[in-house]
Amino acid sequence: MKRARPHGRQKKAGLPPGSLVHVGEVKTEPRLDLLCYDEQQLTRHGQLSALDQPGLPSQQWLNVYGLQDTQLLTQIGERYGLHPLVLEDILNTEQRPKLDLYPNCLFLVVHRHGYDSEGELQTEQVSFVLGRGWLLTFQEQPSGQFSGVRERLLSAQPQQRKGGVDYLMYSLVDAVVDQHFALIEKLGDRIEALEDELMGKGSHSGLLAAIYQLKRQASCLRRSLWPLRECLNGLTRDDGDYFLAETQLYLRDVYDHAIHALESLESLRDQMAGILDIHVTVSSHALNQDMRVLTVITTIFMPLTLLSSIYGMNFDHMPELHWRWGYYVLLGVMALVAVGMGLFFWRRRWL
Repeated sequence: MKRARPHGRQKKAGLPPGSLVHVGEVKTEPRLDLLCYDEQQLTRHGQLSALDQPGLPSQQWLNVYGLQDTQLLTQIGERYGLHPLVLEDILNTEQRPKLDLYPNCLFLVVHRHGYDSEGELQTEQVSFVLGRGWLLTFQEQPSGQFSGVRERLLSAQPQQRKGGVDYLMYSLVDAVVDQHFALIEKLGDRIEALEDELMGKGSHSGLLAAIYQLKRQASCLRRSLWPLRECLNGLTRDDGDYFLAETQLYLRDVYDHAIHALESLESLRDQMAGILDIHVTVSSHALNQDMRVLTVITTIFMPLTLLSSIYGMNFDHMPELHWRWGYYVLLGVMALVAVGMGLFFWRRRWL
């Protein structure tokens, strides 16, 4: 997983609270998608000025892709009466999930994740601003995360249309939470593949790096899910009375899903810790096997070295030194010693 680096934080140093400075990577050009709907009709627009048209449906969902255009964010904030701190938090794409209640809106920050083409886990911040009859969502780039909810709105599904913007926000948050299950499942598949590779025969080169990569990805998901669970718990309490009683039932279900996802992730983290322990044990066992073979070979050569060193001394008066068959007898003795010790180690299963 690629580590996130701060982009633009140095620009905010010394600025007063509420200063609009984009913090993060520029991922896409700004674009608007405005849906105005009720139970009978729906209109779709790509400009903020469309809100000035008369006779628009009562419910509004404005989705913004790309966050580097501070002028556009300022216009949206002025139209919906957003607090400057809300706009500042929207532009700061490197913060943890949070839930804030303002006089005229509810502000929620969540993280969505996905794998890129190289198998690296990428993180994107999604901000929700819920008001009376309107919902604003801000994404760093088009991801298709909300396409299912959008299609239900466009297809005039009764439950999605009549539920209001509070039900719409529930649907979008539910899509983000459910996406974690797919990621956790992929993470579990990769962990099982590592287990099979670890328990199989062959080289385990690169296995340790793969384990630590998965541990970093699991830690990233945990850092997102843990505060998200607390945010969802705050939504179920609904201190600002932004959700209908029926929608709160659905929010409690999403809260249960977040707890389930977090528990599944903790189980995978324990499994990865076990894999790491097994890897260390297997590596230690392989090292012990190699050391045992080397020790046996060294032990066999010790008496041979003793014999060769004795008859390699340069004394003039030495038994068998001038014997015609002494050299061959010594080689035979050394061969018998080596074979005998090899058979002994083999019967002891040290070889």
